[in-house]
Amino acid sequence: MAGLIKDEDIATVRERARIDEVVSEHVTLRNAGGGSMKGLCPFHDEKTPSFHVTPSRGYYHCFGCQAGGDVIKFVMEVEGLGFAEAVERLADKVGIQLRYTEGDAPGPRRDPGQRARLIEAHRLAQEFYADQLTTPDAMAARQFLGERGFDRDAAETFGLGFAPRGGEALLHHLRQKGFRVEELVTAGLVAQGRSAYDRFRGRLLWPIRETNGDTIGFGARRIFDDDRIDAKYLNTPESPIYKKSTVLYGVDLARKEIARSSQAVVVEGYTDVMACHLAGVGTAVASCGTAFGEEHGRVLRRLLHDHADFRGEIIFTFDGDEAGQKAAMKAFEGDQQFASQTYVAVEPDGLDPCDLRLAKGDAAVRELVARRIPLYRFVLGNLVQGFDLDRADGRIDALRRAARLVTSVRDRSKVDAFARELAGMVGVDVEEARREVRRAAARGPEQADQRRGRVLVEEPPAPAPRPDVPDPRDPRFAVERETLKLVVQHPAAVGTTAADLGPDDFAHPHYRAIWEAVAAAGGPAAVRSPESWPASLAAALTDPAASATLGALAVEPLRSLREPDADYVAAHVYGLQEVTTQRRIADLKSRLQRTNPVDQAADYNKMFGDLVALEQHRRTLREKAVGGE
Repeated sequence: MAGLIKDEDIATVRERARIDEVVSEHVTLRNAGGGSMKGLCPFHDEKTPSFHVTPSRGYYHCFGCQAGGDVIKFVMEVEGLGFAEAVERLADKVGIQLRYTEGDAPGPRRDPGQRARLIEAHRLAQEFYADQLTTPDAMAARQFLGERGFDRDAAETFGLGFAPRGGEALLHHLRQKGFRVEELVTAGLVAQGRSAYDRFRGRLLWPIRETNGDTIGFGARRIFDDDRIDAKYLNTPESPIYKKSTVLYGVDLARKEIARSSQAVVVEGYTDVMACHLAGVGTAVASCGTAFGEEHGRVLRRLLHDHADFRGEIIFTFDGDEAGQKAAMKAFEGDQQFASQTYVAVEPDGLDPCDLRLAKGDAAVRELVARRIPLYRFVLGNLVQGFDLDRADGRIDALRRAARLVTSVRDRSKVDAFARELAGMVGVDVEEARREVRRAAARGPEQADQRRGRVLVEEPPAPAPRPDVPDPRDPRFAVERETLKLVVQHPAAVGTTAADLGPDDFAHPHYRAIWEAVAAAGGPAAVRSPESWPASLAAALTDPAASATLGALAVEPLRSLREPDADYVAAHVYGLQEVTTQRRIADLKSRLQRTNPVDQAADYNKMFGDLVALEQHRRTLREKAVGGE
């Protein structure tokens, strides 16, 4: 057979390509003792390292999925290559010139493997684009970088380049280097229409590299207004060497620092990665042309040596806008794959790392990362903010929804601590939050959906439809109902005792509407004809349900068997005001619980003073109500 690699060259590749160095490009290895090293298996998902490498024997084995072999087998499996392509790649790495057998049958000598050819094409393309960045035609690209605080040294550090505005500059350059049009189309460097042309034209380019530094694609930014492609960014299409779901921009520069510090910072764009690295945050990476997903997470887990016994940090930076919150929700959905703690770093002014560095300097970028907060807390806070916490029903709804999120937290030992935090956010007792979390956890199948993050993408609940005629047996509104029966049936007995009542004393909307009609008519003390009083109130009501409620109040017997006297009226009118005051006290306590007494001292002290006054007012009303009875 023609074109086979000679056996002696294959043996030399096995000997010179150190398996620990090759594996370390994909897996963070740590000393396991006895001359062995271990890390997280790249071939299956795991939280405890079972992947072992023995450099002295040139062999790897995973005790979890049973994958194993030599250095050539590893490259074949991890890169999806054939045997010959894997040998050729390793030979390039260690500087071995391979020889091929001719065989008996005539035929051409075997060409280098496809992957090696595509990698070489990208290397030459990156060098070509970098040279073009210094030309007069690239003035707009250099200006773009300068306006964002990136100088020539930064451009060289990150390998930035410029694609000429003509349509065939790179194509001609690579053709002269011996590449066929078909290869360049496969690589994604050239597109094919009626004829072949450069895929990137008139754009600023970022090379996208693997962990070992090989360029496998490009990200291209629009810089000219007359660019016929409206998209701000173009990325290399999927190719045999470029899979957007697994590549991370900046990983070649960040991999060692990620392993050293056990921290990875995930930002949203190429310039953000540059800004972070130049500011001293050397662990920054970004996804390329797609949202951060599960495959990206697996890459970081390998670099972090992420497992239950050795936990690092993954810090996401998001904008504070709605899109940033949605990105946080999506990140939380994938949070369960990490043993490491996940965090969020959000700049209060809404600046991304690039803009932040430009506006406030390198230190501000480092401080942004240092001020990180747990991802669950960020998501929980966003969820709770969708409710009106100054209302009791809003707090109940917020507690129920957020409790479901707390039950989805991966580390069960932390659920109780998160329940306490939830109580502080919502403004309820800790035990009440714990009970709601326990109820949410006991709901069974629903919990599985929430662990996949489905609860997070639900919209805040729509306002409840206006209730029908209130149930006369509903204890929540018993005092309201009895007070209004007194007002409607016995206005003279109520008289001026109800002078201090207001719409806020009535929680039910129908009762509130009736009281507003009473107040508009001058109140019970102004009634001159008790017989026509209910009819005049009904004429002022526009809601049929409220009118029906009024009719019920006009005929429903009082709860007292005798005619109402001043004591009975006082017990209900002042009792109703006491209920309102208790409601205000609960709301104020909730706000006080959500207020930081150090950072918001003035607001905290004012609310505390108001709370003392309300408590005194409540006691006064209680004395009047009890005295009336």
